[in-house]
Amino acid sequence: MSQFDRRSFLKAGAVVSVATATSALSTVATATEEGVAATSKAATGVTKTLARYLVAARYEDLPANVRKEGTRTLLNWVGVAVGGSHHETVDRAVAALKPFSGPRQAGLLGRTERFDIMNAAFINGVSSHIFDFDDTHLKTIIHPAGPVVSAILALSEYRPISGKDFLNALVLGVETECRIGNAVYPNHYDVGWHITGTAGVFGAAAAAGKILGLSEQQMVWALGLAASQPVGLRESFGSMNKSFNPGRAASNGLFAAILASKDYTSSEGMIEAKRGWANAISTKQDYREITEGLGQRYEAALNTYKPFACGIVIHPAIDAAIQLRNENHLTADQIESINLKVHPLVIELTGKKTPQIGLEGKFSVYHSVAVAIIEGAAGERQYSDRAVRDSNVIALRDRVVATIDPAIKPEQVDMTITLKDGRKLQKYIQHAIGSLEVPMSDKQLEAKFLSLADGVIPAAQARKLLETCWGVERLGSAAAIAKAGVKKF
Repeated sequence: MSQFDRRSFLKAGAVVSVATATSALSTVATATEEGVAATSKAATGVTKTLARYLVAARYEDLPANVRKEGTRTLLNWVGVAVGGSHHETVDRAVAALKPFSGPRQAGLLGRTERFDIMNAAFINGVSSHIFDFDDTHLKTIIHPAGPVVSAILALSEYRPISGKDFLNALVLGVETECRIGNAVYPNHYDVGWHITGTAGVFGAAAAAGKILGLSEQQMVWALGLAASQPVGLRESFGSMNKSFNPGRAASNGLFAAILASKDYTSSEGMIEAKRGWANAISTKQDYREITEGLGQRYEAALNTYKPFACGIVIHPAIDAAIQLRNENHLTADQIESINLKVHPLVIELTGKKTPQIGLEGKFSVYHSVAVAIIEGAAGERQYSDRAVRDSNVIALRDRVVATIDPAIKPEQVDMTITLKDGRKLQKYIQHAIGSLEVPMSDKQLEAKFLSLADGVIPAAQARKLLETCWGVERLGSAAAIAKAGVKKF
């Protein structure tokens, strides 16, 4: 109690003695300390438990469905990394970093340049996220592959590793970042952190550490060093900075694992400690999500893949728009208005009404619905600068109205299109294509892959790369993926 407060208290003629008041404060303080101690005790060993699992986990332990989903994750990531490899964002990153790159250790998918593994991991991570077309763990909105595969693909060119061990590391990395994300989502995300970067760094460290053969103690340190490098804020959405986040998470996680491999130490409980990662960046900490069921339930089996190159919360609206367009042979000049009932998160994340560049269009439900009606698609071409500035798209975009409805869940939309002749067309989407309930098939993933590679690498090379990804478990060296994916001339 301050001197000023004590004097005010005495002058007010309080009947409780200072000694009693002090005793009461002491009791409260003790209770608080006991509560903190109890919480700390309950959380003890989270980092160590996770590290122990990561070091012991074998490829042979992975269920068949998890191995299959890991392979689909790899295939999708390689496709989007190749597809995004010549975006101006990647060009600028290459130009900026090339003078400072070290040895030519690893390739850039879809390009001819080679960089040191740290910078290669970063640039491939940027490339894989720039279209916002990558995989999504829907429980946390983490894009798992960007940080993890970008790190270990670069590492695989430096340190030989079989395809089976590569796939095991990939799954373990995805499992790590998604479990840690579960522990703090949604509170961590709600305050502004880009969880793909902040949780993704753990996935990259875990996967790289597995490939490097870290001991349990070294893996603890790797996770601790990763915890010291959270990267990414949601304010970056709609700019080049957004794809920086998974790229940096990849290189930061790789950096952490390499340091730990030489016994560079960290705290033993950097995830769960009172002043550790989870308590520092979130008001929610559910450590059971990290440690319970390790090796029994797999978050990596819950990964999903985007049919549309934009924020996941827009997908139901795009799905509805394309279905109504195709069912009714709609053209923009027939439409009086388009009304959407959406979850609040749709407006919060994608409420840009007048996007000026393609990257902003990815965060505009208005642009997305309009371009989907006009062009019948929402791929990377529909989020170019050309598309967001198209006069026909702008005219229809201005007739799109989105209204928050508390009854609508994030994965749903209720769309009504009013035509100029007075007819009303309605479509309710419970689960959009690409969700766990309506997943993209292998054939759809292949079509997406080949479309993204078109114009970047020759068709024959794209087909060979596709087959290499599907056959990852049979590869003697995982570096074959990088070799198959770089541009030859």
